[in-house]
Amino acid sequence: MIDRRNWQNATELLEDGDEIAYIGAKKSDNGVMRYVKRVENLVSRGNCIVFIGDGQGSVGYSLYQPVDFIGSTTLIVGYNEHLNPYNAAFLVSVLDLERFRYSFGRKYKKEVVANTKIQLPAIKLDNGDYTPDWKYMEDFVKDQIIPQLPKKAQKVWLQKYDIKPQKQEAIKLNTDEWEWFRYDKIFDIKKGKRLTQADMVDGNIRYIGAIDSNNGLSALIGNNEHLHPANTISVSYNGSIGYAFYQEKEFWATDDVNVLYPKFTLNKYIALFLCSLIEKEQYRFCYGRKWDLETMKASKIKLPAIKKMVDGKEVVEPDWQFMEDYIKSLPYSKNLEPSKPNEVVDELVEMKKEMIKMRRAMEAQQSGSITNFGTVNIYEK
Repeated sequence: MIDRRNWQNATELLEDGDEIAYIGAKKSDNGVMRYVKRVENLVSRGNCIVFIGDGQGSVGYSLYQPVDFIGSTTLIVGYNEHLNPYNAAFLVSVLDLERFRYSFGRKYKKEVVANTKIQLPAIKLDNGDYTPDWKYMEDFVKDQIIPQLPKKAQKVWLQKYDIKPQKQEAIKLNTDEWEWFRYDKIFDIKKGKRLTQADMVDGNIRYIGAIDSNNGLSALIGNNEHLHPANTISVSYNGSIGYAFYQEKEFWATDDVNVLYPKFTLNKYIALFLCSLIEKEQYRFCYGRKWDLETMKASKIKLPAIKKMVDGKEVVEPDWQFMEDYIKSLPYSKNLEPSKPNEVVDELVEMKKEMIKMRRAMEAQQSGSITNFGTVNIYEK
């Protein structure tokens, strides 16, 4: 069943809050734009697949929404009584293979979605028709994908992750007491280096590009020149402008990425705080106004601040300890603690490898190389 709620004036009616997610035409963060107060007549129930019908760079992508949400006008919602998180992961992977058919000029409209056909594992009925094999899809994800994921990712799928904060005391933000700091006062900023696909060599070094997902990881390469060190922040200034990611290992950054070298002691907690604030500046930039190196150096960021006396003078500095403590006070922050020695894995690299395997499997299935597939319309009740 295809549904499109009356979200026409949603953005005007919504107030910031923590009651329900507002989902938009965004392929990263599972489409979450922000959290808002609940407006009942705008809510769509969860356990559904959301199709992004419009939006430059995101049209044609699909997302599984497990819980209720409010959506933008660019979304179409698909329901099926057999849907669950496992077969939904399978479906989304197959559906996303169709996104090349759509663009800003050819939108993924409701009637297009309703009439789209995809190849899925199927059971042949006595009358010759096919029905989706929902159990096969669920078992495929449970038995073949989840066991190969890093341990932390497995905990998410098995719902064994820790919801507790590292610090029990809640900390509130009061931006009225924050201060503005120039980027070049707290960071050394360096531009990435261009690397053509023809010059790439296979390897295990992260290649960080101007993308809005996967921590910026767009490839794994063997080229080991022009590498940036770990414990830095990458910010794209072209393409997906303004997306910021903390890099825990050395990497090659493309020439569409600026790399922020801290002039202070950085850790993952402070980095998460900073990345969230950096991404708030995205609206200031676009294809015609890039956040290039010189512009970023002169840009300012508003941060929690602390006053100190230095040589008899009052000096205002960022309050790095407050930022770290705030992140540690948030729910789920226990999951940010370092892994035990026997659990240390390269999360991003391992996840990337498994997703590549799954994508190839999906492509093989789409090409009809698996015989138990039939063409079905999954949206018919």
